[in-house]
Amino acid sequence: MINQILEFASNEIMVLLMGAMPVMELKGAIPFGVSLGLSPIHAAILGLIGSMIPVPFLLILLKPVFIKLRKSPYWTKVINRITQRTLRKTKQIQKYKSLGLLLFVAIPLPTTGVWTGSIAAALLNIPLRYAFVSILVGNCIAAFIVMTLSHVAVNL
Repeated sequence: MINQILEFASNEIMVLLMGAMPVMELKGAIPFGVSLGLSPIHAAILGLIGSMIPVPFLLILLKPVFIKLRKSPYWTKVINRITQRTLRKTKQIQKYKSLGLLLFVAIPLPTTGVWTGSIAAALLNIPLRYAFVSILVGNCIAAFIVMTLSHVAVNL
């Protein structure tokens, strides 16, 4: 009995952690959770919580960290590459600000999600409270889409 509880809890922690990882985020965490035997709703909630964990840290700390790292020639190249790549992918965010950010995060495709959205929000100087709410709502929409697709896949 205790082993089953620990196994179930460890599955939940793995889904949370996968949701917090760049690239994977909830797009990988929800199907992963479903493959572990969690219900699509349970996996979606865990993936959503996990993917939102890094957002406040990214929004608050990203610019100061980038400024500090740009003092090193090696890191300047890395930071410039990240900045250029992010800004190339965020034309709708630049045009529509908070609404564009929400839509960008809501589309569950590779390189659209909370990590890239948070970086874009920080680089485009979107105020913290607007950025966080836009990312949260967009992430909820993405979670619903991925959860629905996972549910359909399980029931085929």
